[in-house]
Amino acid sequence: MERKQFLRTLGAGAAFALTFPCLGGCSSDSDNEEGDKKEVPTGVDFTVDLESDEASNLQTNGGFILKNDVVVVKNLEGEFVAASQICSHESYDQVRFANVDGGIFYCDVHGSRFSQTGTPLNQVDSKAAKPLKVYQTTLTGTMLRVFE
Repeated sequence: MERKQFLRTLGAGAAFALTFPCLGGCSSDSDNEEGDKKEVPTGVDFTVDLESDEASNLQTNGGFILKNDVVVVKNLEGEFVAASQICSHESYDQVRFANVDGGIFYCDVHGSRFSQTGTPLNQVDSKAAKPLKVYQTTLTGTMLRVFE
C-alpha cells in the first residue's frame, strides 16, 4: 500500500494527528546539527572564577568552556585565549577549540579553522576568509576577565 492510499484509509483527522508532530521537526526554527545562527557578541566583558565548577575544564591545557557565546580556552601553552563562539563563515554558534596543529578554533558545521589570533586557516568559500573575533583576557589571582 502506498503512503497516499494509507493516509486516505486513516481519514483526514488521523493523518493530521500522525503528521503534525513531524511538521515541527521540519521547520527552520528547530534545533539541528548545525546549531543556531547568531550575531557575533559585542560589548563582551565578563569574569570567570577559575576555582569554580564552571571553569573546571580550564584546569588543563587544551581545555575550554563556552560562556556568553564566547569560547574561553586554556591553550596548549597554558595561556588563556577567548574567541567568538559564532563562526565568521555562516554565523553558526559551533566554534570550539581543538587540540590539533598547536591548538586551533574549529567550526564543525562547514569545517572552518582559525588560528588562536582569529586568522582563517582554510577557505571553505569567500565568507570563510573573514577572521574570527578574538577577545582580550587578563588574569588577576583566580579571576579571568574576558573583554573587548
